[in-house]
Amino acid sequence: MSTRRQRQRRVVLVVAAIIALGMLLPFVLPMLPAGATERHPAGQASTATSARAGGTVTAAEEAGTEPAAEAIVADVDAPLVVIGTTGLRWEDLTALATPNLWRLAESGAAANMVVRSVRSSTCPADGWLALSAGRRSADVPMEEYGTCRELGNPAADGAVPGWPDYLDAAAADAYDASPGMLGDLLTEQDVPSVAVGPGAAIALSTGAGVVAGDHTFAATSSARLNEQVAEVLPGHALAVVDVGSIRDRNRPLVDVGRATPDTDVPPEPDPAETPTAPPDEAWLLRSPERSEQVAAIDARVGAVLDAVEQVAPDATVVVASLADSGTQSLMQLLVAEGPALDPELPADGALLNTRSTRQPGMVQSTDLTPTVLGMLGVDAPAGLAGAPLGTVDDGRTGPARVAHLVDVGIHSVEIRPLVGPFYSALVLGNLLLYGVVTLGLNRKFLDRAATRLDRYSAPAATRAATALRSHRPAAALRAIRAVSVTVGAIPIASYLANLLPWWRAESPGTVLYATTVLVAAAVAAVALLGPWRRHLLAPVVVVAGLTALVLAVDVLTGATLQLSSLMGVTPQVGGRFYGFNNSSFSLFAASTILVAGCVAEPLVRRSRRYVAATAVLVIGVVAVALDGLPTIGADFGGPPALIPGFLVLALLALGVRLTWRRIVVVLGVTAVLAVSFSVIDWLRPPAERSHLGRFIETVLDGGLWAVVGRKLSQNLQNLFGSTLTFLAIGGIVVVVVLLTRPLRNAARSADGGSYGWLVGRPGSRIDRDWVMLRPVLVALAVTFTIAFAVNDSGVVLPAIGIALSVPLLVAVVAGWLLSQTAGAASQTMTPAGGAGAPETDAVGPDTGADGPDTGADGPDAGADGPKTDAVGPETGTVGPATGTVAPEGGEPGRSADPAGRDAGGAGGQSAGSAVRDSGGVDQAR
Repeated sequence: MSTRRQRQRRVVLVVAAIIALGMLLPFVLPMLPAGATERHPAGQASTATSARAGGTVTAAEEAGTEPAAEAIVADVDAPLVVIGTTGLRWEDLTALATPNLWRLAESGAAANMVVRSVRSSTCPADGWLALSAGRRSADVPMEEYGTCRELGNPAADGAVPGWPDYLDAAAADAYDASPGMLGDLLTEQDVPSVAVGPGAAIALSTGAGVVAGDHTFAATSSARLNEQVAEVLPGHALAVVDVGSIRDRNRPLVDVGRATPDTDVPPEPDPAETPTAPPDEAWLLRSPERSEQVAAIDARVGAVLDAVEQVAPDATVVVASLADSGTQSLMQLLVAEGPALDPELPADGALLNTRSTRQPGMVQSTDLTPTVLGMLGVDAPAGLAGAPLGTVDDGRTGPARVAHLVDVGIHSVEIRPLVGPFYSALVLGNLLLYGVVTLGLNRKFLDRAATRLDRYSAPAATRAATALRSHRPAAALRAIRAVSVTVGAIPIASYLANLLPWWRAESPGTVLYATTVLVAAAVAAVALLGPWRRHLLAPVVVVAGLTALVLAVDVLTGATLQLSSLMGVTPQVGGRFYGFNNSSFSLFAASTILVAGCVAEPLVRRSRRYVAATAVLVIGVVAVALDGLPTIGADFGGPPALIPGFLVLALLALGVRLTWRRIVVVLGVTAVLAVSFSVIDWLRPPAERSHLGRFIETVLDGGLWAVVGRKLSQNLQNLFGSTLTFLAIGGIVVVVVLLTRPLRNAARSADGGSYGWLVGRPGSRIDRDWVMLRPVLVALAVTFTIAFAVNDSGVVLPAIGIALSVPLLVAVVAGWLLSQTAGAASQTMTPAGGAGAPETDAVGPDTGADGPDTGADGPDAGADGPKTDAVGPETGTVGPATGTVAPEGGEPGRSADPAGRDAGGAGGQSAGSAVRDSGGVDQAR
């Protein structure tokens, strides 16, 4: 068997091994730990066993911690009491003004709770419906934006007012909510329950709109409320008490008779444009009237706590603020204590935690439903959006914990008004860079500008015209290179800026923006001034490598840099709290592909193509694992885009032509591995699943098309309504104008058009000094085209990837042009493969068929003038490939193609173009 056939067989075996690994992952990886940090989910015994492939393990062993005491299931002797309110936040609490809540916070487990529902702000009915349905659910929208329904007490027969409206709203929304789910389960399991107040009646209503169990109204007097709870609590395993709402002065609750429900969703302002209250209304959030409301709620909570202490001292108590106080979306208060939560809760309290956020001290309102069911010993249905609450000891005292939660809330509030301007500046900065580069590197435009300057006799105009006519304007190229690297470093700098507590400054926006720019400038300085500054790909390696490293470390350590950052996630939106969000994925995908291309570059230049492809695959496997594993990146839409990108890059590094059969294999491997990540998560117990496993459950329950429809709608909305669309278009135009067209035209004509000078003088081309340029461009195009198609954010993903990759590509072009400057030996750039010419022993003997060897050391060895080593006839092209040397494993007589330019037409056919050896330079050298 020939050497080449043996190597082809190895490639097939590697691909087959990848497919086999993808098929085995769903059965092997469920045995890995879930990575949770909580002591144990509420209501679940920490020593309970879970079935796994090959045996059983305890949940404590699975989390890698010592088993805690077994949680106690609530019953009539030790009931679960849920005290609900709305509009109450941690900054409202003080030891003097709210003594009852403060006392509970000192000894209980606490968290900020995200109450985001269907719309940007949550009404009281929405919060209680979320508890009832276990999913996002809301009342029908009112005619006036921000108007909320005043809740009414149920009728004598338990009928809940407005229930038909709630069912109609759930049917019209895309969240597949089933109001009444909690009440139906309690009825089926014969759990004795009682609802006190109108909100509690909504929470415990059945699907038919009738309260499950007993019900009563909530007295307005704290003393009377204390008596009511003491009377109705005995004999019930679950009691839900509505203690009222806190509302902004300009957002009172209204009766539906004065605010007629409207099934058509009214226009609501963009949260990014109006994230905070107007200046003339901001004081209302802390007005004396609000303080009076908070004091009244504290008194009512204290009345309920006293009654519980009297009749059921072993009860578990949960106090939750379920909705906003107005149109501004803010995280709300949640605090709990009792044996059903954690029988070994530290005396100083703890933080609440949940698998739905994986952020200690931050939970969602949809986590309450599985928590209540778990505490009652009722099996939760698989389709719930949340996860049971657990606790984690943070080592803080009660007051310090409250201060921490307030600080987290301030952080989340301060970032919101800064995100919109940042993205606008990012788009504008990139477009300005693209415009300057497109015009500044256009030969005809520069010549016309020089001609106009010739009309003036001033010395400055003469010097400017001379500079414009120069085919190598060194000063302008250095400036373009520096600015491009800085712009490319802006995204990762926005994450690193979150290491500083900028939100505590007097002017948070100024501090954050200034920090981001300074960090980006520092990264650019390292890339351009370090000992590697003469290497062509130094900007790509430093900026892309730092981006990939920071994001990888962040996602492995809890994604804290992404939380409440300029390009990360805003907690109030209630989207993603862990793993890779869409912006982070785009930056991670672009940076890892760029890094993989740089790693493969010297190997391809030395004809070690199989080693190069292996390196690409190794980087790809690590990147896909970090992005797709449920316990790390938990990104369902990431692997379908990353896998084909890396497989294509590996194939092009091998010099393999992309045929339709190979494309089908790539797509097949992608489908197997992508689905595997979700199946892995789905095989875990329901309480341990991330959104990947819940998606599989949604598909099995028949909810696939609802999810697809919602994501498609969001994709189209972003495509036609986001300024990032302009960034994506501008980046694509720059790549086509600066790289693709000049390279293609250079193969067809001598001048190459307005941008032909970018490919260099005859015998010198950028894709020879960076032989992996075209494979990298193809891999990026494949990845972000698929990402655009399969993610609901649509154009956001390629736009963010372009914001990193295109400025770095522009920097490489500028650096390469500097290396071609005649007589600029001190500015010479080392080719991407390393210093000097590539190793000749890697490509075989030099036949000298294409001309004499002048001894030039690489593309530009510091010559004082233009190259004189004409290749073949002096026409700027290379003669016939009569003496070419095949790459490693190739056939004699076939021209080497280190850049993979012939790969299925991805980079354009190179027939008749320059013949290159595996080192990326002319064979004549």
